[in-house]
Amino acid sequence: QVQLVESGGGSVQTGGSLRLSCAASGFRVSNYFMAWHRQAVGKQREWVSSIYISGFRSYADSVKGRFTVSRDSAKNTLTLQMNSLEPGDTARYYCAAGLSSGEYNYWGQGTQVTVSS
Repeated sequence: QVQLVESGGGSVQTGGSLRLSCAASGFRVSNYFMAWHRQAVGKQREWVSSIYISGFRSYADSVKGRFTVSRDSAKNTLTLQMNSLEPGDTARYYCAAGLSSGEYNYWGQGTQVTVSS
């Protein structure tokens, strides 16, 4: 059974850090295009970061230099290290997996991140 389960969300103050994890089952994260998205209340879901099968990483301009995406093939997990958090980062964060860039086959249920000023 394919499943993505996010964890690591929480509440922090501006400038703080959080590390999100996404545990995958039923497939190998190293064989899929993996991504993080987020959705704030009242806003559309937006892309945050991706890691390709090749290992190439990309980031939205709003998080570049502050967030780092990585994967652990041994643990079959995707992570998102978030530093220098800002109130604008407050959202529910989702991981997603697809066989090609931008086309997702699987989504997690999300984990909430709240950044207070």
